[in-house]
Amino acid sequence: MCNQILKKKLNLKTLKPPIPLYKSIRFIVILFSFSFQYLSAQVFEIKGNVVDISGDHIPYANVFILSSIDSTVVKGSSADENGFFIISAVVAETYFLQASYVGKKSELTRINISEDLNIGTISITDNSEELDEVVLIHKQPILERKADRIIFNVENTVISQGSSWDILKKTPGVISTQDKLQIRNKDATVYLNNRKIQLSADEVKNLLDGFSGVNIKSIEVIHNPPAEFDADGGPVLNIITSKNIIPGYKGSINATYTQAILPKYAIGTSHYFKTDKLNVFLNYNINPRREFKKEDSGVNYFNNSNTIYSSWDTNFKRKTKSQAQNAALILDYDFNDKNSLNINSTLSFSPNKEFSNSLESKIKNGQQQLDSILITTSNLENTTTNFALDATFEHNFDKEGESIAFNGHITKFKSDQDQAVFSKYYLPNGDLNRSFDFSTNSKQDIQIAIGQVDFISTIGKMPISSGLKFSSIKSTSGIDYFNINESVAVLNTTLSDNFQYDEIIYAGYFNVEKDWEKWSLKAGVRGELTNVLGKSVVLNTSTKQNYFELFPSLFLLHSPSENNSFSFDYSRKLTRPKYQELNPFRYFSNENSFTSGNQKLTAVFSNNFNLNYSLKDTYFFDFYYRDNGKGIETLVFQNNQNQTIRESEQNVFSSKSYGLDFTYNNSITDKWFVSSYISAFSEKISFLAEESNNLIFTKKVEGLYAQLANYLTLSKDGTLTGELSLLYFSGFLIGSYEFSETTNLSVGLRKSLWNKKAVISITADDLFGNVNPIFTSSYLNQDNYRNSRPETQFVSFGFTYNFGNYKLRDNKKDVDKNERDRIE
Repeated sequence: MCNQILKKKLNLKTLKPPIPLYKSIRFIVILFSFSFQYLSAQVFEIKGNVVDISGDHIPYANVFILSSIDSTVVKGSSADENGFFIISAVVAETYFLQASYVGKKSELTRINISEDLNIGTISITDNSEELDEVVLIHKQPILERKADRIIFNVENTVISQGSSWDILKKTPGVISTQDKLQIRNKDATVYLNNRKIQLSADEVKNLLDGFSGVNIKSIEVIHNPPAEFDADGGPVLNIITSKNIIPGYKGSINATYTQAILPKYAIGTSHYFKTDKLNVFLNYNINPRREFKKEDSGVNYFNNSNTIYSSWDTNFKRKTKSQAQNAALILDYDFNDKNSLNINSTLSFSPNKEFSNSLESKIKNGQQQLDSILITTSNLENTTTNFALDATFEHNFDKEGESIAFNGHITKFKSDQDQAVFSKYYLPNGDLNRSFDFSTNSKQDIQIAIGQVDFISTIGKMPISSGLKFSSIKSTSGIDYFNINESVAVLNTTLSDNFQYDEIIYAGYFNVEKDWEKWSLKAGVRGELTNVLGKSVVLNTSTKQNYFELFPSLFLLHSPSENNSFSFDYSRKLTRPKYQELNPFRYFSNENSFTSGNQKLTAVFSNNFNLNYSLKDTYFFDFYYRDNGKGIETLVFQNNQNQTIRESEQNVFSSKSYGLDFTYNNSITDKWFVSSYISAFSEKISFLAEESNNLIFTKKVEGLYAQLANYLTLSKDGTLTGELSLLYFSGFLIGSYEFSETTNLSVGLRKSLWNKKAVISITADDLFGNVNPIFTSSYLNQDNYRNSRPETQFVSFGFTYNFGNYKLRDNKKDVDKNERDRIE
């Protein structure tokens, strides 16, 4: 479609009219087009001169207009060498006007734009107040509902004083458990300025912990992403940052010390430089960590008469040492008003991550008498490198709001992992019965190449967007399994393999929007053609998948009055298996317990419905229903005959979810803001019980999630803030696992120092020690559980120092590639 539009534009300029009538028709069309654009979008021009206190012109000063509602930047321009400036295409409205130069600003001037305006001179004095001091720091967050998303406005509020990660956890409707963010019990994908953050869950947290929240304008919660988002993906959290038009430099350093069972710390630095045409953002974080994890687990094995004949009780301990590092380079260059280039590059490097594991299993017979004791020790070392390079060229056409963007992307991911496992079985009297030792070496290389074009325009007054995308993914992985006999390693060919996965996707989408009276509509459709080939060399098997699917979306909003709004949305979505999940390899904790990949996993199609009502932008009621189809779930199976337990991802027969959410956000006083979120839900999964005569078994859970957060301004100047939050989770269903109820009480204090140049903070989490649930899988002839306890109880101390012109806004973005998200 984009090429057709471009061809039409070129033909209008280059083709000669075959008959004189063509000139008349073209004149009428052009005249009508100009008249229509004038009537449909009234925009004007502001001009003037910037002078100092002596009346001398200030060359290259910055002039910007601000919203009269919340003082956020709307548009801006730079003066020429004589201090003269022009701001064009300004929509008729009331604004504030302000000029700045070298950290000094003019007074805010209210202007009403209804025609072209020459304001004369703007004077910048030495004693002008900084813009951030004009904006009220006690402003409270506001929730705003759009047709396809909820917007949580946090700029210049008490909530914005933390890190970007802190703000995400506080966003209404977001569930935070064990450093994972979920929306309606589905993992959320984090975006930054409409670009996906393409890192693992741990890396995303590390990255956002180092990004200050003072530059965040809003968080968009998108339950059903529209057609411009990839069909493969769940709900989205989109971080929108404030825009900057002021040249200069700013930087920051931040450090965090956390005391849990083992101490840990993180250090990061960010640097941002802007000229009239160039923006450069650099960020580096290093996060050396020592972590400790305990896990208790148990399994009861049954005989043919469904009687327990063997029980295993296991205590597991793991110490982890890592030195993960993240680096990012973002460059924006504006050639002119119509052409711009953006380059993003990210590197995540985790060298020699070490896992030291110890496991003790007490094996008892049916009479609960001790048969033997299994002692297993294992060491694992892993090194991963994740590099991405993304480039986008955007061209704005003469028509207001019409643009085209070309994007190219590459990813290179590499992982090397070595493991050695040593097991010894002892009799009850302590005598050695037998030993079993083995080692594994595995590698994985993933290469992703993507090309994309997006076109934005209007049909009449209706905005439209469309795009095409091509992606190619190649994943090669292998594992070598060695039996160790008297210190001699012998290759076991039956458990070794090489796996190759190739995927090509062609996609296109089209969106249209329309607003009229009290209604808003957004509708779109996305089409994706997928070709997949997976090969197992040793097993001599291959899996092919070729399919074309359409993914429609619809969003409808009705606002009968200023205080009431109703909305409905629907979307069809797709979930593709992650590359690692497709590998048919086995990863052992001991010879009886392992995790395996599944080469037979297939893509999953789901249908998502939401019906919503909001009152006064304070009370939000949301009912949702999801048919998740043959969803990919984590299932655990125990083989009662061989006394082994296996965990893997499987396509289930069916999966359905529904629930009712209630959100309340309001200021109790000027210094006390309350946010509350309650969700009552039901989850049901039907799957094939592979170790129970292949019966189809259904699990269902009804649950409740409740979160209450209090944000307090504890000083008159707003530099001391506090928060107290409590969340309760009655339990949930994850594949064949049900997990028990959990509770988390956390408290935090934050103090700004030195005119907001520095921030110190202290946070205490999991004060009750009840965050980690017990996972139980009990049905038919299956009975096992595990209770994993990472370091969730901690006290964390943070310090951030800003230098340079630290009140600048930055251009932080990230690459938007859904394919990278499937890398584990």
